Amino acid sequence: MQERLQKLIAQAGIASRRAAEELIKAGDVSVNGEIVIELGTKADPEKDHIKVRGKLINPALQKRSNVYVLLNKPKGYLSSAADPEGRKLVVDLVKGHGRLHPVGRLDYNTEGLIILTNDGDFTNYVASSRMIPKVYDVKVKGMPTPVAINKLRRGVTLEDGFKTAPAEIKELKHTEKNGWYEVTLHEGHNQQIRKMFDAIGHSVVKLKRIAIGPISDPYLSVGTSRSLTAEELEAFRTDPTGKGKKAKSRPSSKARGARPLGKGPARP
Repeated sequence: MQERLQKLIAQAGIASRRAAEELIKAGDVSVNGEIVIELGTKADPEKDHIKVRGKLINPALQKRSNVYVLLNKPKGYLSSAADPEGRKLVVDLVKGHGRLHPVGRLDYNTEGLIILTNDGDFTNYVASSRMIPKVYDVKVKGMPTPVAINKLRRGVTLEDGFKTAPAEIKELKHTEKNGWYEVTLHEGHNQQIRKMFDAIGHSVVKLKRIAIGPISDPYLSVGTSRSLTAEELEAFRTDPTGKGKKAKSRPSSKARGARPLGKGPARP
């Protein structure tokens, strides 16, 4: 089956899709001996010989299997596969799976669940779908009034002009000085939760993502990771909202990188 060259290059683990586009534009990619510089060009790895800087990538595509890893991200790590400033990356915490990239983002100072994979279609589906909620535990400075929280539930306009969609907010057990909430979002604006609570005058003290759609894992320690199960992957297709029975999480949290799943079930 024909697919875009930048996608095939990314699947082979040579570079990200964006970096693959630069390789194409630079004339470093050839198909059946002819240099290709048009980004929309497609090729069939089962029929065409695809080379990047003179190296055939077809064998890498044949050996490739999809990997899906759930990581409990610590604070102080960037949700990216590369950083020109040299900051610590989430991919540094997951070894032995080849080239992976994060599905969506968590802020540098936010901890919690994030998925890493080499499956671009899965990434696009999870990161862009508004059917897949992301759930966070939020600790804020001071005690917001019920009126202020209801304002966030209805949606607010942030300082950067972004109008938030209605959010689900549940009150958790508060302390004397801090309010605790469970916030569910169906969108992913940059630092949205922090900006939402700033809008009502209560800055976020602690922020942790505890669920991505049907996936949660209270047993996974900060900084550790594991492979998603076949049941969890299937849940993204059959119950992306997570409102049905949650996919059963594993109680083990010792390994930093669990084994790849192979090709696994059909993608969502």
